[in-house]
Amino acid sequence: MRDPLAEPAPNPTKIRRNCPFCEIIYGSGDATVLRNWGDAIAIVPLKPVVPGHVLVISKAHIQSFSSSPHIAAVTMNRAAEYADTMPGDLNLITSRGPAATQSVDHFHLHLVPRAVDDGLALPWYSGKRSRKAGR
Repeated sequence: MRDPLAEPAPNPTKIRRNCPFCEIIYGSGDATVLRNWGDAIAIVPLKPVVPGHVLVISKAHIQSFSSSPHIAAVTMNRAAEYADTMPGDLNLITSRGPAATQSVDHFHLHLVPRAVDDGLALPWYSGKRSRKAGR
């Protein structure tokens, strides 16, 4: 039975030179590959924030989840498949743009294992105290 989210291999016009993720996906970059699908790849990030941190990256070069909803959905499906093999609690994180903590302009998802009181602040934690209403 055909995977309903499957699509043909990425169009070469959707590959970018000097993109670190495209370099990993298409052979000139170095990474620890955990899983390789036809449309996405799972790797260990260069600087994992906790043990077990995984990146799931679309093979088609799109900037963010809103650049191609179909590619984002397919990649999310792969991240969910991979997450199902991981024990415990997880965050699934993606960002769009530098102000939102996106550091590589190639769509990717972070699977981040979590534990109670692990001290890991989420990307949107500012460190500021919230103001109570009426003050």
